[in-house]
Amino acid sequence: MQDFLIELVKNAGADAWEITDVENYGWEFYFIKHKLDQNRVKRTEHTSVKLFKKSEDGKFLGSAVSEIAPTASREEAQAILDKLLFQASLVKNPVYTLNEKKETEAEAAEFDVSKIAESFIRAMQELPETETEYINSYEIFVNGEKRRFLNSNGIDVTVAYPSSMIEVVVNAKNEDHEIELYRMYTSGACDAKALKEKLARTLCEGRDRLTTKKTPALGTATIALTTDAALEVYQYFANRMSCGYKYQGLSDYEIGEPVIRDAEGDALTITARAFLPNSSGNCPFDPEGAPVRDLTIIKDTRAEHFWGSRQFASYLNVSDSFIAGNFEVAGGEKTSSELLSGDFLEIVEFSDFQVDAMTGSIAGEIRLGYLHRGGEVMIVSGGSVSGNMHEAGRGLHFSRETVQYDNYIIPAVTILTLTVTGA
Repeated sequence: MQDFLIELVKNAGADAWEITDVENYGWEFYFIKHKLDQNRVKRTEHTSVKLFKKSEDGKFLGSAVSEIAPTASREEAQAILDKLLFQASLVKNPVYTLNEKKETEAEAAEFDVSKIAESFIRAMQELPETETEYINSYEIFVNGEKRRFLNSNGIDVTVAYPSSMIEVVVNAKNEDHEIELYRMYTSGACDAKALKEKLARTLCEGRDRLTTKKTPALGTATIALTTDAALEVYQYFANRMSCGYKYQGLSDYEIGEPVIRDAEGDALTITARAFLPNSSGNCPFDPEGAPVRDLTIIKDTRAEHFWGSRQFASYLNVSDSFIAGNFEVAGGEKTSSELLSGDFLEIVEFSDFQVDAMTGSIAGEIRLGYLHRGGEVMIVSGGSVSGNMHEAGRGLHFSRETVQYDNYIIPAVTILTLTVTGA
């Protein structure tokens, strides 16, 4: 960030301001099978400035934001700030205040981008491949991010944390044909054990995809989600507990009231976490400079605390709010083996799966599932599931065991009364 930028922002004539400067140092690797095709190192910097301007009567507060290149001259930066101030004066949001400076101790994250990348490469080389189920290609992206945030209320914090992504294409073949499965995993650092377990499962799923039968029309059925597709279910509830959803009328949740009416399943508890192992969401301060802490947002299926940005938290009179980066969902009463019993359809891969946070609509196209009926298992593909969380949510059941997917720790879930349309 240019040394003169803070001075220009302070003198821009705004009623309040924020500056976010992000330096990113990354390593990238591209493999064909396990042969390195190319790699590169990148270093970038992005600086954004947000100016706020009150209306003459003080009832409204407008804002405008723009990126200012680290190579911008003083004159170029000033021109951008003048434009931002004018744009902010045109916006009419109800007035609110920015986060205040707080004396909070935060431990600096320690990480080495090169060692994280090395861990990913070693993990990929140790996968249990066969001649018929194997890795086609993969790409590794490891970033070290350093973020400095300043505002007009005296906040000036700098944090550093890692974020990683690996994209993998798995091939499976038999005498008749060959297929590809694509997987993407995000994390902070590398959890080699978890990565290898998930990819080993993907290799098995690739083998099973070769022998699928068409999904029959089941009508109403119990659906089990045992992979990252279950995230959609939990994000539905977490999003509806955000201040933004509540203020804009997209959520009808009320503190102390059930988030699932007439619930007959397991109690739902979701906690925002300040830290999760190997999460890319581990940051002691949110993007607006507010300290992050552990906070239970739903407890035993009742709304406990709203979370979210300073603007919407102010409108709801929510104090000490923050933008959560990590979430943990408590497990249920039954073990996975107890939960996955009887007649049900376990879906492990969708072409697309969504739970709409506004309407509760559930929809997904089945790519791979395991239909359990009468003690027998049929591998299926095709068809779709549909329903609505307002109805289906009453019968949610969770496994006792939990699995981490980057910034979420979640149990497997079964959903009653969804509709399965045949292929």
